[in-house]
Amino acid sequence: QVQLEESGGGLVLAGGSLRLSCAGSGRTLSSHIIAWFRQAPGKEREFVAAITWSVGRTTYSDSVKGRFTISRDNANTTVYLQMNSLRPEDTAVYYCAATRYSYSFPRTAPNYAYWGQGTQVTVSS
Repeated sequence: QVQLEESGGGLVLAGGSLRLSCAGSGRTLSSHIIAWFRQAPGKEREFVAAITWSVGRTTYSDSVKGRFTISRDNANTTVYLQMNSLRPEDTAVYYCAATRYSYSFPRTAPNYAYWGQGTQVTVSS
C-alpha cells in the first residue's frame, strides 16, 4: 500500500504561483511513478505531470509545459508541483497518484492505483 496526501492548494490571482506538495508513505516509492492530475467541475480527470521516483525523469502535459515543474525530495518522500503563471483555466482539484514504474509514463487515471484526497486550486482573473 502507498498512502498519499496533498497540500498547498488555495486561491490565487491569475499570473500568480502556488506550490503543491504530495507526501508519500507506506511501501517504498523508489519503484513508482508519481503523477499529478487535475479535475475541473464537469470535466474528466486530466494528466498534468509525472516523475519517476528513482531517477527523477519527468514529463508534462502540453497545457502546463513551461509553467509547471514537478520535483521530488527523497529524504522527505515528497513530490512537489510548482505552478507559475497560473491561469483561470488551471482551476481544478489537483490529485497526486502513484503507479508501479514503467518506461512509458501512463497518462490516464485508470493506470494509477494509489490516490490522494485532492486539494483545490482556484485561479481568479
